[in-house]
Amino acid sequence: MIKSADFRHAPHWPYAEAHEWHAYVAEQREKALVQLIEEEKLKESETRAFVEGAFRDGAVKTTGTDIDKILPAVSRFGGGNRKAKKETVIEKLKVFFERFWNIG
Repeated sequence: MIKSADFRHAPHWPYAEAHEWHAYVAEQREKALVQLIEEEKLKESETRAFVEGAFRDGAVKTTGTDIDKILPAVSRFGGGNRKAKKETVIEKLKVFFERFWNIG
């Protein structure tokens, strides 16, 4: 890790620190998103689009059909509880969003 002291004599050292911070946040955000997708078995491309939309709009949209598009297939004939799965995913997406909103 580069220390701030390394940049003090550079012409634009705050920018180098900011770049390092943004890279770190992006890396952590990606790791957390991959973990969420894998744990909840979400559709990857749809989930990535949903998350980008949330960051663009400043909130996780929990109404409408967008959230349903990212959920894994669940049997409608007694094989799974879609409502519970949806609620769990919404809560995890909110936690993810709050963790990374406005920090990078």
